Amino acid sequence: MEEREGEVRWDGLCSRDAAARDAALDTIGQAVLRRAESIASGAAADGLPVPAARDGLGEALARLLMLSKRCPFPDVREKSEAILSGVQELGIRIPRPLGHGPSRFIPEKETIQVGKEDATMHTLFAESFATLGRLDNVTLVMVFHPQYLESFLKTQHYLLQMDGPLPLHYRHYIGIMAAARHQCSYLVNLHVNDFLHVGGDPKWLNGLENAPQKLQNLGELNKMLAHRPWLITKEHIEQLLKTEENSWSLAELIHAVVLLTHYHSLASFTFGCGISPEIDCEGGHTFRPPSVSNYCICDITNGYHGVDEIHASPAGSIPVSSTESVCEVEALMEKMKQLQECRDEEEASQEEMATRFEREKRESMFVCSSEDEESAATRDVSRHFEDTSYGYKDFSRHGMHVPTFRVQDYSWEDHGYSLVNRLYPDVGQLLDEKFHIAYNLTYNTMAMHKDVDTSMLRRAIWNYIHCMFGIRYDDYDYGEINQLLDRSFKVYIKTVVCTPEKTTKRMYDSFWRQFEHSEKVHVNLLLVEARMQAELLYALRAITRYMT
Repeated sequence: MEEREGEVRWDGLCSRDAAARDAALDTIGQAVLRRAESIASGAAADGLPVPAARDGLGEALARLLMLSKRCPFPDVREKSEAILSGVQELGIRIPRPLGHGPSRFIPEKETIQVGKEDATMHTLFAESFATLGRLDNVTLVMVFHPQYLESFLKTQHYLLQMDGPLPLHYRHYIGIMAAARHQCSYLVNLHVNDFLHVGGDPKWLNGLENAPQKLQNLGELNKMLAHRPWLITKEHIEQLLKTEENSWSLAELIHAVVLLTHYHSLASFTFGCGISPEIDCEGGHTFRPPSVSNYCICDITNGYHGVDEIHASPAGSIPVSSTESVCEVEALMEKMKQLQECRDEEEASQEEMATRFEREKRESMFVCSSEDEESAATRDVSRHFEDTSYGYKDFSRHGMHVPTFRVQDYSWEDHGYSLVNRLYPDVGQLLDEKFHIAYNLTYNTMAMHKDVDTSMLRRAIWNYIHCMFGIRYDDYDYGEINQLLDRSFKVYIKTVVCTPEKTTKRMYDSFWRQFEHSEKVHVNLLLVEARMQAELLYALRAITRYMT
């Protein structure tokens, strides 16, 4: 089976028309079974044991496995299973999934099961499948919050597939560059496939130095946006726009900046929610048979240690009784009530508010995990970006001081939104809608409590993230942050936002222990959007300064 021929055939499965999907699967099934029969008969003639899937058959079987488990259309799931059974009857081993569910942090039984979703979620699943050609694990975790997911998918579709300043293969390559800065092999692998699918040159994937100079020039902006956005100046923008050869237009640069910030923040979500590899990607399936204990040594080397271990309490963690956890929730609600009463009684002076911001910004530098270790980027990912030693640094370390970024002087609402919309029409509106949904999303619940106003808590999380980036809101009392966010929660937030590749299940488990998984995913949506907006503010301010 030729890979490129196979890719053309898979496209028909994305149709919303059942007859078209059925015809596409018939074609795929015939091609797969022909190839399987050829391999099986060849092995039998040579007197060989159970033959292995080869010559592209393995990739096709992995794709069919994914469709049998993750396609929102029942007809495709059933027919994919039938094709796999037909291959198995020929004596060829078929793959099985590694791991359990879309997240390593969330038990599969607590996620939305494909085939058991309600009508609203089914519409979202079908839309995602038709757009992406798959129902990916990010979607299956984000769907805890359908309103946000709809906005996210619409924005991502526009950035990657609709008319815009950049050609399609550039868009996916920029996604690879951005995800690689955080060693996010999950996103890199997805976009390598998409890059090739839209006609990208495979040589570019051998390393950034093999890509066009224009994309190489973007490397500096990519690393600063990902790790130290406060260092971006109008001179960096000028270098990209005024290079005689390989220069960027303003519209192209805005498109690139939005893509970079989108994938930096999506890497945060991927690590923050423990997203598993896709079933049909490396690490998502195996052709080895299961052992009696339900996993074997080959699974361990692929990072799978069995469902019980994955979702057990991490070694070294202190068991917490449900009573203690309930007390945590009650204490947090009581603090929110007290802070609201204090707000109503007295308001701090502007000087005091500024002092509290500086104190919180300074303290955020010392929030770090005891598990903080240097992660070495693997060759497969690190080749997509330059200067692998460049990472997050607190901006006041080593005596370096960066002036506070006052939102009153440059904000998304008053400045960034209009600049993006002017140079890349409709994208400003899409981003604005996504920011607002994430910031305002609420079900008025906290763990087991209902009818709770969570706006104070949501604002504290958002503003704490911006505070870590030096961004200050003059009308916010930063003293509230220490009241509402405990140390384990701050460690999780800072890790997911600044060094997401270092996020562990222990960190995820250790904050808000009595809260639902959907509420922890909700936190991650706030982290994603607050981070993206912070990066955008620094980049767009530099572009504005260049233009004026």
